[in-house]
Amino acid sequence: MPRSDASASSPALMRFGFLLTGGDQHAAEDLLQTVLARTASRWSGIDDPEPYVRRAMYRQQVSWWRLASHRRETTVADTPDAPDPSGRDHADTAEVKLVLRRALARLTSRQRAALVLRYFEDLPEADVAQIMGCSVGTVRSTVHRSLARLRAAAPELADLRAPRDSFEEVTP
Repeated sequence: MPRSDASASSPALMRFGFLLTGGDQHAAEDLLQTVLARTASRWSGIDDPEPYVRRAMYRQQVSWWRLASHRRETTVADTPDAPDPSGRDHADTAEVKLVLRRALARLTSRQRAALVLRYFEDLPEADVAQIMGCSVGTVRSTVHRSLARLRAAAPELADLRAPRDSFEEVTP
């Protein structure tokens, strides 16, 4: 895999890792770095490197999740020193994100991966099945059960709505 292909896919792979790790930026960086280091020697022999790396990231995350010694740490960003220059209140958006992050963290690694691949990455079920190494039917049932568990774990998501953007004015 030429260096340009790896750097072109890096943002998408980083987002994928961020979602797989339940929103932990540092864990996502570690995950991507670990997988890229392990696959670097095989890049020239890989026909389609991005799906290969995604599959490896999923498997590495599941492997870390299964380790008893793996600690679950939550990192928190520093509070900004200045308010948002646009003057918009982002409290509702932040609340939705925090509730969703906590709800995703309550899912198993496999459930979270199925939802991330299917809805955040917008992959068809066949591609998700290939990455996860299972059948399409297993993907469907895992996604269905994951959504049910997500709804049960965070019923407050049904009540929350993202704030409207300032350009969306309601006119009579």
